[in-house]
Amino acid sequence: MSTLLLVFDLIGTFVFALSGATLAVRQRLDLFGVLVLSCAAAVSGGIVRDVLIGAHPPAALADWRYLVTAMLAGLATFRWYGAIERLRNPVQLFDAAGLALFAVLGTGKALAFGLSPFAATLLGMTTGIGGGIARDVLVARVPVVLQAELYAVAALAGGGVVALAAVLQLPQQPAMVVGALACFGLRWMALRHGWRLPVARARE
Repeated sequence: MSTLLLVFDLIGTFVFALSGATLAVRQRLDLFGVLVLSCAAAVSGGIVRDVLIGAHPPAALADWRYLVTAMLAGLATFRWYGAIERLRNPVQLFDAAGLALFAVLGTGKALAFGLSPFAATLLGMTTGIGGGIARDVLVARVPVVLQAELYAVAALAGGGVVALAAVLQLPQQPAMVVGALACFGLRWMALRHGWRLPVARARE
């Protein structure tokens, strides 16, 4: 099970790195800039979570496979940007899967370090969306996760299932599966049907 989770974790890392590298190419950054944005998008959320819960060193820095995976995604995007842009729908599908996995694993790890269910849910969400926020801040734009269709809300829903299971003293692994499915389903339906929260509108 741990090996399977690691594989999915690395797949999520790769896909999130693709999103960062794609934005970097659109901004016409050089190779170094592409690699920086790919790594920021892939591992920032997990690093923030680990620092806040006292897991030192952060997993993304302790295990070389995470940064290498992110850099490989950056190099692939730099070389084959056109082909990756044409794979937008599959990439969005994997992005939703990565968000779901990161949200539930982040919540589970925070609970294991003794945080309250509420705080663990917030850190699970941070794990899922933190990379996207770091990516957008680096190119000076409003983070997409604050505007997109139910992105952060989906992560909160997935993490909330895991936290609620902990409160009710239910088995964690089935709860993670249910939470991941809830997050993925909500995010995918939002992509398909344009579901989003009400948008603030300033008066004239």
